[in-house]
Amino acid sequence: MLTLCGFELSNYYNKVKMALIEKGIAFEEKRVMTGKAAQAVLDQTPLGKVPFLLTPDGPLCESQVIMDYLERAYPATPTLSTNPYEAAKQLELITFMELHLELVVREVYGQAFFGAGEAPQAVRDSVRARLDKAIPAFKRLAKFSPYVAGSSFSQADMAAFVHLPLIGSATKAVFGVDLLTEAGIDWKGYLKLISDRPSAQRINAEKKAFMASQQKPA
Repeated sequence: MLTLCGFELSNYYNKVKMALIEKGIAFEEKRVMTGKAAQAVLDQTPLGKVPFLLTPDGPLCESQVIMDYLERAYPATPTLSTNPYEAAKQLELITFMELHLELVVREVYGQAFFGAGEAPQAVRDSVRARLDKAIPAFKRLAKFSPYVAGSSFSQADMAAFVHLPLIGSATKAVFGVDLLTEAGIDWKGYLKLISDRPSAQRINAEKKAFMASQQKPA
């Protein structure tokens, strides 16, 4: 049995969780929060990051490494194209979204989502400059016809499902404008398409339940 470790608000955790559900793999979940990690956790995920996956052969960390493991270990239900070039294009989109969009916006998540106060002007200027270059580039790569990489649902959609809402919402909170929407990327319409999938509905329901459980009484 596989055990997915992390928590329901983590976009990278939910990317892996969606793959497990879509592939029909039996798995358990173990809630592990980020922050100061115990030595036992560091033995499984050396930077204390989530998600990490406990397998019969040992632990794995880094979400895309886990996705690759699942694809190789459970090939009967592929989540990448069997065409090598098409699969590479799907992975290209994942890499682009995570390296050039989500990782950049993450620098202002404190301001956008966690009440950390306004990020330093230099940080906001740097984030905005990089996004102003990367978002049009992402638009050139993405298909949205209807899925992000083309006509087939894939791992690229699992990444887009968890990352695009954060990118759009964070830029709206920090810069006063949703930079994805401003660039002509209809991520909300796309999200509705993906949200109709049972895997997405389960993830959204469990994320909502987790958020409700974290609300402290007044």
